[in-house]
Amino acid sequence: MGTVVFSASAQDYTDALRYSYLIPQGTARSMGYGNASGSLGTDFSAVSVNPAGLGLYKSSELMFTPNVQVGNVNGQYLGTSMNDNNTHFSFSNAGVVFTHAAKGQRAEKRDWKSVSFAIGVNKLADYNRDYQYNGNNSGPNSSSQSEIYAANFRSFPSDTSIDGSAASLGWYSELLDDTGATRVPWKSGINQSRMVQERGSTNEIDFALGGNYKDKLMLGVTLGIPIINHTITSDYTETALNPDPSTFTSYNLHETYTTNGNGINGKFGVIYKFTDYFRVGGAIHTPTYYSMHDESTITLINNTPSLASGLYPPTNTFDYHLTTPWRGILSATGFIGKYAFITADYEYVDYSTARFNFGNDPNYGNLQEVQDNANQQIQQNLKAASNFRIGAEVRVTPIFLLRAGVGYYGNPYKTSGVDGSSLVLSGGFGFRFDRFFIDASYMHTQYNIAEQPYATPYTNVTVPTATLGNSVSNAAITFGYRFKS
Repeated sequence: MGTVVFSASAQDYTDALRYSYLIPQGTARSMGYGNASGSLGTDFSAVSVNPAGLGLYKSSELMFTPNVQVGNVNGQYLGTSMNDNNTHFSFSNAGVVFTHAAKGQRAEKRDWKSVSFAIGVNKLADYNRDYQYNGNNSGPNSSSQSEIYAANFRSFPSDTSIDGSAASLGWYSELLDDTGATRVPWKSGINQSRMVQERGSTNEIDFALGGNYKDKLMLGVTLGIPIINHTITSDYTETALNPDPSTFTSYNLHETYTTNGNGINGKFGVIYKFTDYFRVGGAIHTPTYYSMHDESTITLINNTPSLASGLYPPTNTFDYHLTTPWRGILSATGFIGKYAFITADYEYVDYSTARFNFGNDPNYGNLQEVQDNANQQIQQNLKAASNFRIGAEVRVTPIFLLRAGVGYYGNPYKTSGVDGSSLVLSGGFGFRFDRFFIDASYMHTQYNIAEQPYATPYTNVTVPTATLGNSVSNAAITFGYRFKS
């Protein structure tokens, strides 16, 4: 429940936030108690939160978690409202834990009671959603995206020779007249609409090692390799409210942005058992260092009968690097014998420390200034945030358990008028048998996104803002098997 601002441009502070803002999914058990895994352990999701939890394993296990996500987005723009839905099937988690634990007298003599190694995949973020909005932009404060093309042409007329530049898009589609002014009659009113299909996720391959020292101190380390696959396909249309077939009726801008990234990070954790009824934990996540590859295609079609034309620039590619923020996590878990527990995590992350590195590509001229501007945007618009997760589990019978949890992810924006916080509610149940276990969970996330369909080159012109009310439900089930290794 909150507001997040995104724009259509690439490699700006919104992209840095998008790939730094993580709401993990993982196993159905962890999702059921709100992913508060920092000091609980004995669940594969812990390798992405606090790998010291591996030190609490007594046997080996393997598991996988299919997941169904249903999302609804209500888009409100200039007084109109539109709904869109999306259903998506994926896997939240798959992994295996190999545990070597001493038994009997050997366990009593050894200081290191057990050692566990884990390998698998946890989903850290999901980008699947569809949305649309539409409204009439008219009056003294109206504006048009085509002004971007006109402004670029007037400032840099030579850019018409650069495929995909704003000047070339406006000029060769004949949205600009001979003087470089836009033909779109935005001062007399136009209808603006945007339809977006977003797909992809961030999944992390984890290699983790954890140990148990004297049944008091648990230590763990994870090598994480996150993989980003993300595609945004959008159609933006402007239509004259009073069309003139000889000057302008409408135009459509079709854009596809695909981002693929591979990263590396480290996670270091500790858990200390004060008693069998209370333990605390702490973890540090290093920044993730990503190598990113972007591809973009743009098609602009002018539908004016006397000027009908289309522009199809070639696909543009760009390679760069992104460093996301470090994270710190403090946790505590209290037990009521073997019948119940309550667990909580506090996570601190400073989004303003994310950084782009665009390198030196002669095909793009001087990238240092662009890089500095993007990183300055991050510092100006983002800030540190606190995230809270709390959950509980109750053993109803020897084999049946109930769970519930809540998560609050703090506002990452400095702008006081923008609340980017999210609220996550979850619940679930599970069955524990001698070798097999099954867990099911439901997680509901609700938040708002404020989006401007374009940026204007003029400070005295207002760009309308669309409010996107997101409601996302995830249903997951984990199938697991314990074995001796």
